Amino acid sequence: MPKVIGLTGGIATGKSTVAQLLSAHGFKIVDADVAARKAVEKGSEGLQQVREVFGDAAITESGEMDRAYVGEQIFYDSALREKLNAIVHPKVRDIMNAEKEQYLAEGHNVIMDIPLLYENKLEDTVDEVWLVYASESIQVDRLMARNDLSLEDAKARVYSQISIDKKSRMADVVIDNLGTTLELKQNVEKLLIKKGFLEPYTAE
Repeated sequence: MPKVIGLTGGIATGKSTVAQLLSAHGFKIVDADVAARKAVEKGSEGLQQVREVFGDAAITESGEMDRAYVGEQIFYDSALREKLNAIVHPKVRDIMNAEKEQYLAEGHNVIMDIPLLYENKLEDTVDEVWLVYASESIQVDRLMARNDLSLEDAKARVYSQISIDKKSRMADVVIDNLGTTLELKQNVEKLLIKKGFLEPYTAE
């Protein structure tokens, strides 16, 4: 019986890297970020609804959603954020469910890659939750390096989510990403062996 695993973490904990590793081991990845882009892609009903809420300034000259502009509008305005979520979330859910059902029908194990799984209370929609863990100080350091942010901005983004320590207590499995990429790869393979997704002799 194929499994549906919810993969989550915090910003800059390394979740995308883990998703790539799991994909290499045959898991099918259903990515919430990809679905969110599809939900408001050029010419979509979702994009038209965004225009109605945020105005023409929310649409670029090429007809795409101006993510930077919309992001700035909702960062400090919770009412606008809720309006955007009301547009995007139902569409994302439909897109992800359709992908998941197709993969399950084909007999694949599925990873639901959902950054805000706990924030959006989606833990009951999967069989297990696997969380990629890095300390808050590592999150801040990686975010500053990756996105060229100030310390203050990096901390603001990390602290806007449920703390990684609290999430780790809620998760079924915690994948340690405190070290190198090679150590992370080894941690993932050990987990897959333990869970019966990988034969011991095939692990490096």
